[in-house]
Amino acid sequence: MTDADQTDATEVDDRIRYEVRDGVAYLTIDAPDAGNSLTAHMRYRLIEHLEWASADDAVRVVVLGASGERHFCTGANLGGPQPPAPAKPEGAPDRAVGDAARMIRRGWQRLIAAVLDCEVPVIAAVNGTAAGAGAHLVLACDLVVMAERAKLVEVFVRRGILPDAGGAYLLPRIVGPQITKELMFLADDVPASRCAQLGIANRVVPDDQLAGTVDELAARLAEAPTKALGLTKWLVNRSFESSRHTAFEEEAVAQDLLAASEDFAEGLLAFRERRAPVFRGY
Repeated sequence: MTDADQTDATEVDDRIRYEVRDGVAYLTIDAPDAGNSLTAHMRYRLIEHLEWASADDAVRVVVLGASGERHFCTGANLGGPQPPAPAKPEGAPDRAVGDAARMIRRGWQRLIAAVLDCEVPVIAAVNGTAAGAGAHLVLACDLVVMAERAKLVEVFVRRGILPDAGGAYLLPRIVGPQITKELMFLADDVPASRCAQLGIANRVVPDDQLAGTVDELAARLAEAPTKALGLTKWLVNRSFESSRHTAFEEEAVAQDLLAASEDFAEGLLAFRERRAPVFRGY
């Protein structure tokens, strides 16, 4: 498939839609009748599309959204088919030690990692409730735009279970440990307005302006130097695990890598010629 073919293509697979227009990949969860919850197969399709977006030079930003008006994503849909597992030997328990941990690693953790590792910016267009793992899907995105009606819910304690999908890693890095404990311990609805106050949301807009605001933001990023954005994302995400020495060394290496890009050369040339640069994304 050529870049032009991919740009004009719309793919529908198990209620995950993927469409590329003008450098923007629109990745949409299309299961409003199920609260836009994700089956295992839907998670795998999201991961595949995010990995494709990283490799496709026609894609310069991803918008992760959902159909309907009520829900962005309400976490896992346990009613769908589960991935195949090896046959159990005679006498083995239905669930052996390690089975649950493996399921967590192969499931939502892989999806959250795919968002964090995507080499182009990922914008969350949050149209409604993001609950449980769906809330953590929002937290993993690089920029978050929320409709006024939207909310996040750390619903886990209501079900007597632990936060998963990387929530205990992601949320403290955004709001700090004390607010994280409040949100996770009490499991109250967090409206969009408070998400903005806490630094979770970059923008909160009237419900009917969500799509337009996201499109405008995505268009700006699609015209930016894509490799510079991707390496910036990598450095910022790495910063929480790095010492000062490591962070400085990685910054130097990233700059060295970026210097080989065509957009780097275009930026310098445009500066010398006193004109606006025209970045191509590579």
